[in-house]
Amino acid sequence: MKRIITVMALLAMVTSFANAQVKSASAAKSAVENAKKDIENPKKNTKFATWMKYGKTLIDAYDAPAGNGWINASRKELELVQGSEKPVSTENVVINGQNWVKEVYPTRNYYFNPAGQLGLIEITKPVIENALDQALEAYTKANELDVKHSKTKDITGAILSIAGKYVDEAYTSYTLGDLVKASEFFEKAALASAAEPVAQVDSNSIYNAGFTAWLSGNMERAKGFFEKSREIGYYGEDGETFAKLADIAEKSGEAEKGKEYLEEGFQKFPQSQSILVGLINYYINNNGSTDRLFELLGEAKKNEPNNASLYYVEGNICNQLGKIDEAVAAYDQCAVIDPNYAFGYIGKGQMFYNQAIKYSEEASNEMDDAKYMALVEKFENSLKACVEPFEKAIEVLKDEQTKVAVAEYLKNACFRFREADPSYKEKYEKYAAMVTASQQQQ
Repeated sequence: MKRIITVMALLAMVTSFANAQVKSASAAKSAVENAKKDIENPKKNTKFATWMKYGKTLIDAYDAPAGNGWINASRKELELVQGSEKPVSTENVVINGQNWVKEVYPTRNYYFNPAGQLGLIEITKPVIENALDQALEAYTKANELDVKHSKTKDITGAILSIAGKYVDEAYTSYTLGDLVKASEFFEKAALASAAEPVAQVDSNSIYNAGFTAWLSGNMERAKGFFEKSREIGYYGEDGETFAKLADIAEKSGEAEKGKEYLEEGFQKFPQSQSILVGLINYYINNNGSTDRLFELLGEAKKNEPNNASLYYVEGNICNQLGKIDEAVAAYDQCAVIDPNYAFGYIGKGQMFYNQAIKYSEEASNEMDDAKYMALVEKFENSLKACVEPFEKAIEVLKDEQTKVAVAEYLKNACFRFREADPSYKEKYEKYAAMVTASQQQQ
């Protein structure tokens, strides 16, 4: 989820509304009506300039309701360009678990993120319905009339601008929870980029059209876009395209087809957790032999014998199959191959930490004192076992966010023993301070 938000936000920032004065709604509508008369005039509608002008007026009409705001603008910046225009109302709203401020205007809503920047512009009263669709048609017609291709650059720029605005709309719809609209806008963005003379494959929009359709529960639509994404060689982060196609196949009663997607994905992305979990679930649910997983992994190791991540994958497989000793051996092999590969340590630490949670839950439900104490002992041993690998991960990690996440595990683990052992108290205070410092910076 985080990935798609990040990708769309970057695209939205690039293509968002410029910091410039826009036409009033009435002026924009009047301009469209005048330009439309020209395209309906047989003497003028065969001219390139007529259609370019019509497309431009439609874009202006599309922009007009947004006012003078632009993505990432601060309130102070907006005060300078908005003059006397004030919001009709202001309210606090929660978006994706964060507190935003919504300003309501007659034609739009401005959403300010926790940093106080304009993060979303939602048009509530468009000047012209489907203005972008009509503008794309106008520029497509202009391209047909540009027989000498002397204006290709101008047409390309105009169409790419439309594609970018579709992406903005998709990002806004997605963030506000309208997944159906988000998928439709991503599809339109991809179609705009594919239009002549641009003729580009917008792989991000194709994938995201499928992703948002999948989230909305429209599996047939999602499948079409994910198949297209697979066809063009765009597999999403860590091969998510294969995982999603397999999920759709499974829900459609085509488990065998789902397995084919997963095995294809595993060969390209053996480190993908979603693909790995899908394969494990397939073999377990269908009473198949999990030996096939190790066969696939063995093939990957032959191709890349010094790839530490493959042993991390092996550790995860063994862990999920309950083969703890084999999992430890695989995780430890990561460090043999590459001492700076953090995920081997993280995998081992998480395995013992999760094991401790399991024993804790079992102990809380155990009524027999002897069995209870045995489970508590297992709980504490597992909790202590996670500390060393997590600390090694902290030593080699470069990414600060991941460091903080590991520190959170260590803080929780050391908390249990802080009163009985000074060394654990010191560790607890150290990692608690790391977590607190990160929270204060956010």
